[in-house]
Amino acid sequence: MQPSLNTSQPAVSRWTNLTSKPWFVYVLISPLFLVLLGYVVYPLYQTFMNSVLVDGQVSLKSYSRFFSLTHTSNLEALFTSIYISILSVITCGIVGVTMAFLLARYEFPGRKILSVLAMVPMAFPPLIGVLSFMFLYGESGIIPRAVKELLDLQQVPFYLKGIPGVLAVHTFTMYTYFYMTASAAIAGLDPSLEEAAYNLGANRWQVWRKVIIPMLTPAIIASSLLVFMISMASYTAPLIFGIERTMTMQIYLSRTNGNLDMAATQSTILSVVSIAFLFIMRWYQGRRNYQNQSKGVSVHRTEVKSQVGRYLTMIASIIGVIILLLPILVIALISFSVDATWTTQVLPPKYTVDHYIQLFTDKNTWEPIRNSFEMSFVATIGNVIFGVAAAYAAARLKFKGKSLLDALIMIPWALPGTVVGINLIAAFNEPSLFSFNQVLVGTFWIIPLAYFVRHLPLVFRSTSATFAQMDPSVEEAARNLGASWWYSFRRVVFPMALGGILAGTLLAFVQGIGEFVASILLFTVNSRPISVEIFQRMYSFEFGTACAYGVLQIILIIIVLFLTRRFSGDNAGSAVS
Repeated sequence: MQPSLNTSQPAVSRWTNLTSKPWFVYVLISPLFLVLLGYVVYPLYQTFMNSVLVDGQVSLKSYSRFFSLTHTSNLEALFTSIYISILSVITCGIVGVTMAFLLARYEFPGRKILSVLAMVPMAFPPLIGVLSFMFLYGESGIIPRAVKELLDLQQVPFYLKGIPGVLAVHTFTMYTYFYMTASAAIAGLDPSLEEAAYNLGANRWQVWRKVIIPMLTPAIIASSLLVFMISMASYTAPLIFGIERTMTMQIYLSRTNGNLDMAATQSTILSVVSIAFLFIMRWYQGRRNYQNQSKGVSVHRTEVKSQVGRYLTMIASIIGVIILLLPILVIALISFSVDATWTTQVLPPKYTVDHYIQLFTDKNTWEPIRNSFEMSFVATIGNVIFGVAAAYAAARLKFKGKSLLDALIMIPWALPGTVVGINLIAAFNEPSLFSFNQVLVGTFWIIPLAYFVRHLPLVFRSTSATFAQMDPSVEEAARNLGASWWYSFRRVVFPMALGGILAGTLLAFVQGIGEFVASILLFTVNSRPISVEIFQRMYSFEFGTACAYGVLQIILIIIVLFLTRRFSGDNAGSAVS
């Protein structure tokens, strides 16, 4: 044993001397920057170049056409997208923060069940959320038709359409981002701050404006960013509810019509708007960042003792439960309906279980499920490798460019999926160094690459939050006891951070399975994912099969959310934002 120890010591010593060099950290992080350069910066650059080059010459004709006052479709689309996104932030903020405050601060009949059901919208992939609202509240929806039949009317008395319809869908599917982050922030508020404000003569509105809202600023900013970006990327909701001109719609039309220079111009402008909003909100957060200095404060819920108040809260709870459960119930109901039989009836007239049997027995029906799982799995492996490495570098290593690393990773989260798709098309429709001299457009690999780029921030943020809570002295102790960097990372750091890593990994995986906006631009016949298959089935009036796919997605997401909470606690979702 002695000879082997002596021969290994020089190697260990050389490795220790090497890792102690100031420049060695840049050797470690260079692969991270290379990946970000190749799959974030380079595609953005290629899209911009495609927007300003015409036949190899620099030209701003596409930008002139975009901002032309004679053809206002692009300007109208830009204004509509920004308008809807800002309204979505406002409506989601009002609903999410109000629900978080009521459920965290007050005890009333139905609070516990509402607390559980408040997370139900997270189980909806964006496409399924839109379809559920169309089936429920659209012009041919169940509720408008039921009211029409009940009152014996000639036409349905109401239905969702236009911007109100889009806002209804966005609010229902996205308020959870505000609810999660605000709930975590409210749990950490010190009630003595409010009591002090009341004792100094402040009224309830002043306490909200001067104490509570400022303390919630970081949570509200993080949620606003998410909702704004997701709203800007919204494609299906405007399409279903009759808004023809949004930026995502214009990009899709330009791409499918072969007008790639205009698609690149539209994507560049949408990128500028999204990234500008990202930096504006972060700047505002820096100016309005309040911290609670109290420790060990627990939330005290005030019981609603008024008899009228208890009845009102009970009625409101029942209504809330119905609103939250109806979308899932209607998707489940229609998944058993026979395709092409539901026309003018209030409810589907015929039912079957064949759709679920076909999901797992028919080769053509199973193929999109297999594609989604394979593509999301491949992308998630990349997310884990590079997301964990980037989070560790940002949390534990000292180097110049840390802010740049953070910004480059978060840029894809700020970009709509449509833009990410166009960027990858622009970058990899011909051989390049980053595609290993292969054309990726039209192949299986382009969609996993899009998922990797889009969802890398999820693993990065979740893991970063875990590293931030870990005491660095634990790792330092292992190193001082003679452990190598790799050994200490493998046996000490990684096991301690496993909960946060798994939370981000599961979220990235399930986001990939539900991804639609980028997929619709990049898929081929042989690589169509579940979301695209649902979309195509809907337009073939195969509602039952489409909803069966949707139920499968919902069940998967519920399982993932349950596991995520088990691994990382109640704040699993907030770490990502």
